[in-house]
Amino acid sequence: MIEQRRSPASCAPPAGPTPILLLPSEPQSARAAREYVRDYVLFHVPDASEEHLETAVLVTSELVTNAVRYGTEPGDSLRVVLDVDGVRTRVEVHDPVRRRPRLRPESEHRDRGRGLLLLEAFCPGAWGVFDIPLGKAVWAEVKAS
Repeated sequence: MIEQRRSPASCAPPAGPTPILLLPSEPQSARAAREYVRDYVLFHVPDASEEHLETAVLVTSELVTNAVRYGTEPGDSLRVVLDVDGVRTRVEVHDPVRRRPRLRPESEHRDRGRGLLLLEAFCPGAWGVFDIPLGKAVWAEVKAS
């Protein structure tokens, strides 16, 4: 049997940021995720509008903040997974807790619990939750503007 050898170029790592970012379960991770999304989107869709970019960053911040608050415990980690093209940016945040987020009614008396309302406002009908082997993934798609 004859084996074909791969050329060195086929073994090279992909250019630009990778589509997956692993973060610790701590509040500072939201900032790291925002910077990552901005860099990733601009690398893969350099002509993305400022509105699209800012919405993707905000949505990511909400998803990561919720994962840190409700989907992890100290010492856990979470994962941000991106898929970007000229039509939309899909953001998934994976955490180790199976408990699904619930959409709560709007209230002027609470200072928390508005994350899913923001998702619905910025990604109407384009967000959800699915189980993964060790937890859940909350996702949202930001349409290009």
